[in-house]
Amino acid sequence: MSHRPVHSPSRRMAMGVGMGLVLSTCLPRRAPARTMDMTAVDDRLRHAVSSHETPGVVCAIGHAGRIVHKAVHGQRAISPAPEPMTWDTVFDMASLTKALITAPCIMQLWEKRQIGLDTPVSTYLPEFAAQGKQDITVRHLLTHYSGLPPDLDLTERWQGRAQAYSRTMNTRPDQPAGQKFVYSDINYLTLGFMVEKLTGQSLAAYATGHILRPMGLSHSCFLPDASLRSRIAPTQVDENGKMLRGIVHDPTTRRMGGVAGHAGLFSNADDMCRYAQALLDCRAGRHGTLFPLRRDTVLLMTTPQQPAGKNDLRGLGWDIDTHYSSARGERFPVGSFGHTGFTGTSLWIDPQSDSYVLILTNRVHPDGHGNVISLRRDVATAAAIALDAG
Repeated sequence: MSHRPVHSPSRRMAMGVGMGLVLSTCLPRRAPARTMDMTAVDDRLRHAVSSHETPGVVCAIGHAGRIVHKAVHGQRAISPAPEPMTWDTVFDMASLTKALITAPCIMQLWEKRQIGLDTPVSTYLPEFAAQGKQDITVRHLLTHYSGLPPDLDLTERWQGRAQAYSRTMNTRPDQPAGQKFVYSDINYLTLGFMVEKLTGQSLAAYATGHILRPMGLSHSCFLPDASLRSRIAPTQVDENGKMLRGIVHDPTTRRMGGVAGHAGLFSNADDMCRYAQALLDCRAGRHGTLFPLRRDTVLLMTTPQQPAGKNDLRGLGWDIDTHYSSARGERFPVGSFGHTGFTGTSLWIDPQSDSYVLILTNRVHPDGHGNVISLRRDVATAAAIALDAG
């Protein structure tokens, strides 16, 4: 569904596990440019609303340790009644849950030597070996090179976490592990089950205690309380015709009760900017970072870790250069990284320029017809030009 990005001539092809990109790993914080004209960014955001790509949008651009541009356009809700978009709107982050929550939870366990990246998943979840999955490793799941299909079968009637677990354990691969990049929610469903098995806690409880609270992300949560409903951007109507608001949009996660390794996080712009800055600070080796992982772990997560000889570049949780990378735009280099969410959320981070671009929308509201693929690309390109990051 994404457009293939324009590549820099310096693109490193077919990086193998652990090779990484040639990067400066301890970047000084640059002083912001004296003049950063974000007119093109705002013009594109307004056009996205007026052309019905999305009902509304919140955008933040960070650079050199601070937010250098904030933008709010359009409406938070159209149906059943119009509401203006606001900076503090809470969004269903969808698949950003994978990179923001599940991957760092797994890497915390790796830091504690409770798991190995190249150890078969069945070592920790013995049932996972069924249907020929005995060779799939933790790294295969994190990089989407497991060979598993994109999602559980939703044409069958099933409900509950136990059913999701059983169906995940009994999923048959479409191809051998390590052969091809196929983006799959089942990969992160499995990683979420691993976190729960090894910690003895629900994924929501573990993530809250080890990611959200330590980072001070007070506006981020799973299963939002009803008191937050008025600030949450609605998505679509469910199978019963009820508008989803504060209830996860992803149907697999919804069948599981609202929490899964691939979706379920709700958050807002303040928290996502805080997260992105903490990640940049940790990666650059700056003191005082709030990020709950070691610097060497973050470097591992944000450099190519896919099987050797493969051209779709994935970190451990983060996208680097695949057909999903349109959110990088045409100017940020390969070596930057990010992720997107189906509901219309995205975050792209460029360590080289010490910058990030956050776009939060509920583009699926109210009827699922919105599309922000080109918006992400265009805003990232315009931001990089304004930051002189290309």
